[in-house]
Amino acid sequence: MASILVVEDKGSMQQMLTATLTDEGYEVDVASSGTEGIEKASQKRYDLILTDLKLPGADGIKVLSEVREADPEASVIVMTAFGTVETAVEAMKLGAFDFLTKPFDSDRLSLLIRRALENRRLMAENVLLREELAQNLGLSEIIGKSEIMREVTALVRKVAGSDTTVLLMGESGTGKELFAQAIHHLSPRKDGPFVPINCAAIPRELLENELFGSERGAFTSSTARKMGKFEIAEGGTIFLDEIGDMDISLQAKLLRVLQEKTFERLGGTKTIEINVRVIAASNMDLKKGIEKKAFREDLYYRLSVFPIIIPPLRERREDIPALSDYFIEKFCKEMNKKPKRLSPDSLKIMDRYHWPGNVRELENTIERAIILCEPKTITPDHLAIRLATSSEIRLREGAGLKEVGAYALAEAEKSLILRVLSQTRGNKKKSAEILKIDYTTLFEKLKKYGLQTKKEISKDDSDFVESTESPSIF
Repeated sequence: MASILVVEDKGSMQQMLTATLTDEGYEVDVASSGTEGIEKASQKRYDLILTDLKLPGADGIKVLSEVREADPEASVIVMTAFGTVETAVEAMKLGAFDFLTKPFDSDRLSLLIRRALENRRLMAENVLLREELAQNLGLSEIIGKSEIMREVTALVRKVAGSDTTVLLMGESGTGKELFAQAIHHLSPRKDGPFVPINCAAIPRELLENELFGSERGAFTSSTARKMGKFEIAEGGTIFLDEIGDMDISLQAKLLRVLQEKTFERLGGTKTIEINVRVIAASNMDLKKGIEKKAFREDLYYRLSVFPIIIPPLRERREDIPALSDYFIEKFCKEMNKKPKRLSPDSLKIMDRYHWPGNVRELENTIERAIILCEPKTITPDHLAIRLATSSEIRLREGAGLKEVGAYALAEAEKSLILRVLSQTRGNKKKSAEILKIDYTTLFEKLKKYGLQTKKEISKDDSDFVESTESPSIF
């Protein structure tokens, strides 16, 4: 039920309006003066305020301006028996929904009220849409519907609204900076600057200058005062990428900044106070860095108030098609090429690939494919993906269960084929019968597993050895 406040000093008009609006299903409150109307409007949020222009205490223009100042989305209709163009213009400039001249019929009043309430409803929907857009803006570049990605984005949304220091951990190429940007854009600091700096890309002696700035004459080439990244990020967010590569002596100064929110420029004595949120990221295990005395333990605990682990691409393979489509569309637009799609074989290969470079490698792979591909369909030849060999899978840390299972199956098949060939003295036809496979299949497996003959005297009577090269099992 919509609520309406009627601000009217004449008793008869007040009663008529109350009866009419109540009959139409509205909840109605009344005020007999402008001052009382302003007070009631400050205590309760009404869907509509219907106010006379000429009132004791404060006129209708004052009521309108006070109500709109307290609630810019308030709907106000101004009534008057002294209607002039000047008064109507003034009321509309102050944000009145409409202007109603007495006397008026109830149908005209009802129509105007319905329009005002509908306008308020649309405004409320627009606010919700803007809020939803703001919530999604920061995550617009983060693509993935896998369970693990939903968990990560949920953490991002939860921590974004606070000023808590966040530590993003994950392999190179997983998109840690995108997540840092998302946290910034979803935070109250979104209108402030987002300042990224790669601690691994800048030498120690220059990194301190980049972070904290310097005074003129601080060192030989310092001819003017330089603002550091912390000053530039005032009111916003600073993103310290690859924090694990920061020199341990510089870590002490960073720790002080996190603790006291102050620092001094190089060569300066003035203490500078800052209001900056810190997000850090690392692709290395900082706890191992602590054990090796390469990273300060107190700094680690100051940074990792809210740690978020960004998963590698191999742990979210179901996101590969969506990511690929995004990059295909992106590069087709940039290169002014017609839309393209991945062939089923391409998708299979991409699903089986290990992606050591993660999303960044996927992006580079798609960019290269778009350059090479002239037809509409991207084939495996355009991708140039080298699938892992059996020995690489065996030795590589972090191999997934699917990869390990495929390797184990290949090794079992290869061992059985070698044993049967040995028993039959290399007779492939007889070996195929024992293995219960046809002759062609045996030849394909010999080639696949790199089992080569010592001599090619007879196809059915040769000694077989395992190739010194590790063949691809995929």
